[in-house]
Amino acid sequence: MKHFDFEYGTGTMGAELPDSTDVFIPGVTVPDPPCIPGAELEAAYLESLRHPIGMKPLSELAHRGSRVVFVVPDRVKGGEQPTCHRRLSIKYILNELYAAGVEKKDVLFIISNGLHPRSTAQDARALFGPELYDAFWSTGQIISHDSEDAEHMVDLGLTDRGDPVWMNRYVYECDLPILIGHVQGNPYGGYSGGYKHSATGITNWRSIASHHVPSVMHRDDFTPVNGGSLMRSKFNEISMKMEEKMGHPFFCCDAVLDSKSRQIAIFSGYAKEMMPLSWKVADERTYVHWAEKKYDVLAFGMPQSFHYGNGMGTNPIMMMQALSAQVLRFKRVMSDRCVILCASLCNGFFNDDRWPYLRECYDWFQRDRMNQLPDMDRLGEYFATNEEYVRKYRFANAFHPFHGFSMMACGHIAEMNTSAIYIVGAEQPGWARGMGLKTRATFEEALEDAKKKYLPAEPNILALPLTFKTAAVHLCMKNPTDDPMDAYGRRGGGCGCC
Repeated sequence: MKHFDFEYGTGTMGAELPDSTDVFIPGVTVPDPPCIPGAELEAAYLESLRHPIGMKPLSELAHRGSRVVFVVPDRVKGGEQPTCHRRLSIKYILNELYAAGVEKKDVLFIISNGLHPRSTAQDARALFGPELYDAFWSTGQIISHDSEDAEHMVDLGLTDRGDPVWMNRYVYECDLPILIGHVQGNPYGGYSGGYKHSATGITNWRSIASHHVPSVMHRDDFTPVNGGSLMRSKFNEISMKMEEKMGHPFFCCDAVLDSKSRQIAIFSGYAKEMMPLSWKVADERTYVHWAEKKYDVLAFGMPQSFHYGNGMGTNPIMMMQALSAQVLRFKRVMSDRCVILCASLCNGFFNDDRWPYLRECYDWFQRDRMNQLPDMDRLGEYFATNEEYVRKYRFANAFHPFHGFSMMACGHIAEMNTSAIYIVGAEQPGWARGMGLKTRATFEEALEDAKKKYLPAEPNILALPLTFKTAAVHLCMKNPTDDPMDAYGRRGGGCGCC
């Protein structure tokens, strides 16, 4: 037997799994492409910024009197080390802007949290670093997007498809909007950065409800994760509508990142032309052709705090989203009868300050003919317009209530694509059972039960230590023709990088 330590609460849980168990750790099992050495980062940024793709350089786009707005991702992704992409890209872009005559007073930073919690001063300092924070925070030039601030949101009408487009007024009215993005594997449409950034980070729930919903996320083109889904098309259409109404494009500066959030490559310019080039580089790190067989079991652990915050690994609805994110990433290597074994403390900690509405959502799910998570979708507007939940989003650093419905839409994907899901080590297992999950005390017990009901006597098992603590990959079959869908939504092909 092989011993594994899977994440669990604030520590780990041990598991003894068969010797035939395979292991995959992002950036370790298959090394990432080389990152840009620290001594070469400045030159890489300047080369990208001074020769942008499909646009003029900043020196020609900006001048004295230009109002510039940076749109900067929140803490969910991108790293916070001194050389992280946010900090370096902003530093070098500011130098270019100042050289062109732009004055400091005409620069604004908006943290593009979308429906995520609005950032605190502590969050901003962690994101920007002390130098940028000290220079801009006290003057009110670092703010966090407020999707419910009617005075500072603009209705831009509909896309050709009929999706509503709302946009932050500060960005809409500025002379030069700059998107700082990360090209990292994302279960929602393949990659972060580019047009996904603007379509989700500086809009409101009504626009986001056109794509983060069951009718889009439960389509065959959504799982496994790829860049050819309807959701991805909607991101592009919404952001291009923003550009059309502004009368000029966003200036993007995106970095392809490795498993430790270090820069592999820098791309700047017009997102429509830049994204395909950045994705081609990112594919080499993200769509990893490694598996030689399909797996009947995925085994991993879920810490209490990760990605969206403390409690994600114990709040039952957020747990479901996290499970589904793994299915989206690993579906290409999962057998049709695949079972998930996942350690979770599952102790009833919802983190009601962060997700004040999810306990009520959970209660609704237990009654009123809510047989599966998509049945909850009809309550989306009811929760999204709840004044108290909205007030907590605006002024108490909580998630927007509609965010929970995008989590539930995603959460159903795990149920759609597995034979069973076992939560291992739950302290209050009823919370997991209320989501339709099975519970056992140990990995060994869960595996034995699954073998009786769903699996062959000797199942193929894939262990995924640290799967929630590293920048994930989208795992693929070693032979690209064995993949059910490539990176661009094509069935029966590779990821597009081969």
